[in-house]
Amino acid sequence: MPKPGDLIEIDRRIYKHWALYMGDGYIIHVLPPSEVAGAGVHSLMSVAHNAARVQLDLLETVAGTDSYCVNNLLDGKYVPRDIDEILMEAKSMVGRVLRYDILNYNCEHFVTNLRYGKPESRQVRSALYGLAAVGAVALGVLAAAAIFGSGRKEKRREEHHPSYY
Repeated sequence: MPKPGDLIEIDRRIYKHWALYMGDGYIIHVLPPSEVAGAGVHSLMSVAHNAARVQLDLLETVAGTDSYCVNNLLDGKYVPRDIDEILMEAKSMVGRVLRYDILNYNCEHFVTNLRYGKPESRQVRSALYGLAAVGAVALGVLAAAAIFGSGRKEKRREEHHPSYY
């Protein structure tokens, strides 16, 4: 059962949507226009938006059929702010339109900033590390292909042009 000030992670299968639990079944979260319960892959269109509205909604409505859980993911790294301050700041933001950037300020940045005073997104960090790892492997494969490929060409040349000395 969530408590006021808890971070709520909603599993949209392809990504996670984040909210802050306010109490009595309500959450605060930022929504780009394409983020709706059950939108699935269509919610990925949020990458094209540069603004999102802060909304107060029922958790059950926002989650829809998607699973969710309490995930105060940075409690081991930061001390959560005072609960009254978190809730007061969150309430004061309802209805505002904020800048939205999938990499630098998304729904996870928004709620971690409310809870800890630090806008962080582990989801983005994990995705970027994953892309970096794939890139490093691809570069390694290309480098190996270049090294071993050039050795084959030289060997073939020797076979076609034997030395008569």
